[in-house]
Amino acid sequence: MESDAAIVTSRRTLLEKLIAAGHLIPSGVPGVYGRGGEFESIIERFEAYITRQGADLDAEVMRFPPILARRTYERTDHLETMPHLLGSVHSFHGGDAEHVALTNRARAGADWTEMLAATDVVLVPAACYPLYPTATGQLPEGGRTVDLLAFVFRHEPSDDPARMQIFRQREYVRLGTPEQAVEHRDEWLRRAEEMHRSVGLRVRKVLANDPFFGRGGRMMKATQREQDLKYELVAPVTSEERPTAITSSNCHLDHFGLAFDIRTHDGAVAHSSCVGFGLERIALALLSEHGVDPDRWPREVRSVLGL
Repeated sequence: MESDAAIVTSRRTLLEKLIAAGHLIPSGVPGVYGRGGEFESIIERFEAYITRQGADLDAEVMRFPPILARRTYERTDHLETMPHLLGSVHSFHGGDAEHVALTNRARAGADWTEMLAATDVVLVPAACYPLYPTATGQLPEGGRTVDLLAFVFRHEPSDDPARMQIFRQREYVRLGTPEQAVEHRDEWLRRAEEMHRSVGLRVRKVLANDPFFGRGGRMMKATQREQDLKYELVAPVTSEERPTAITSSNCHLDHFGLAFDIRTHDGAVAHSSCVGFGLERIALALLSEHGVDPDRWPREVRSVLGL
């Protein structure tokens, strides 16, 4: 059984190797890294693989920036359920006198952030959030499938290289009937597992829950598991016994349909589901499994990815 100390050592060892190989570039903030060229190439090749596997969906392609209107954010329940992960964007709104006070505080090493105020945007916590307000109203008869890619932010500073504060999610979101949503979730669990195994990753499917906050969050976690809503594909990155989630596939029921007044063709509240690929985590899983030099990866893996 791996001890906590052994896992911490494993994380540090992998991080040191990734930095030495130029894959990750430290920023001085835990969980925030620049990415080297080879690391980006791995992500680009795997993302192209996702696109090939999803070509039959004829999905709408939409790309949103990593910031989200605060009013849109407030229509979700993220503030109530996961406030510990939130990133709110604040800025300076003062005049000349306040500017002098601000800079004086900074020069003195005092907390100058107290002079900032909230803007109209927050950082995107999940790639699918910006989609829902654009879908308000009635869906076409067959529903909608949307292809998304975004940087997302979660305030989880950590020395675990697989737990970054800002990272990319590639998603396919399904909006439609309950049956369409469940079918999409289950089909993409199957496809994603096959994809990961085809590049030599030792994944397994596990029932999971979102990291809901507080006392009420414990009940929400239990409910999510009881209803079989969220599954993750996990792979060993820094630990065999505590593998890392690299892809998830979730049913949201009518949660976003109600919040954003999204209706099916016949007027019922729409259900939704999504598959989300954590692109940085997948790249880290590959580097952990096959080594930090992609030129030495198994031929079959390089062939699938086109390396």
